[in-house]
Amino acid sequence: MDSARRLELVRRGTVEVLTEPELSSLFATHERPRAYIGFEPSGQLTIGHLVCARKMRELLAADCELTLFLADWHAWINDKLGGSMERITAAGQYMVEAFAALGVSSDRLRVRWAHELTGSTEYWTRVVRIAKGLSLARTRRAMAILGRSEEEASLDTAKLFYPAMQAADIFELPVELAYAGLDQRRAHVLARETAHAHGWSLPVAVHTPLISSLAGGSRMNPAGPEFEGKMSKSDPRTAILLPSPELEIRARIGGAFCPSKTVEGNPVVEIARSVGFAYEGALTVERSSEHGGTVAYPTEEEFLAAWSTGALHPADLKGAVAEMLVRVLAPVERHFRAHPETLAALAASTSAVAQG
Repeated sequence: MDSARRLELVRRGTVEVLTEPELSSLFATHERPRAYIGFEPSGQLTIGHLVCARKMRELLAADCELTLFLADWHAWINDKLGGSMERITAAGQYMVEAFAALGVSSDRLRVRWAHELTGSTEYWTRVVRIAKGLSLARTRRAMAILGRSEEEASLDTAKLFYPAMQAADIFELPVELAYAGLDQRRAHVLARETAHAHGWSLPVAVHTPLISSLAGGSRMNPAGPEFEGKMSKSDPRTAILLPSPELEIRARIGGAFCPSKTVEGNPVVEIARSVGFAYEGALTVERSSEHGGTVAYPTEEEFLAAWSTGALHPADLKGAVAEMLVRVLAPVERHFRAHPETLAALAASTSAVAQG
């Protein structure tokens, strides 16, 4: 595969690349760049993770060596699943299987756990070196990667380790390309600043968009401390979890916030753009002849033009998006129907947390 095609795969569907020239140089000088994406194992994935799964597949298609990094220590520090490593491990195993069901599978994919790094003296030496170069104020500004306000006064001291650890992960794995949703931008910028300060190899950062909560009502601000409007498994009523029954998918999309002609902050439009076109390359809206008949939008631009002018009704868009999600999520549903033990272990973990 030529370099231009590889670059096109990595850039596709992104909202930011830090930086474009560095990405071009990376592919010009590395036959198989090392990339990674990290997750805290903390429960079920949502359809927002379909964006990540697609980009992971594209990174593999672009001949990258991709690491799926399961940040178990980070989840523990962040009080996920009651701070139980057993529960966090169960969530991590579920994530590996869910991503595999979504097609994230290759001999160039490796799964790493944070505990594989934290047992090393070299890792903690790097964490301390990074922390020594950070003021407390700078560390607190990076606390948004925890999903917490930097003004919060009740943070335990362990949480202050988190930003330095997340930066250290990139260099200890090591990788040349760090990928995540836009909510992880601060962590990647911190890693790049650290690389400049210590003369370490500068990681390229690639960011994809986030999917808003199905309830709508707020806009995500990349410059702000948090992304409070994004879809989150912590409020299942405003998300679609993986897997979900077909009837539930249709009901959740049917009840989603979807103001006519509105693009910004509209979760149904975001799903159509970042999932529908990414996975299926087009959007087909089936309508009765009295409502204009079935129409296909082969490009995102044509879809947005029809939506923005009111040529496409919200009810019709919701129907098309629901149909698309049922198709895209079918492999996940089949996998966990065949392997119920993984979901059972995850459900037991989350139930134990809920019961206190």
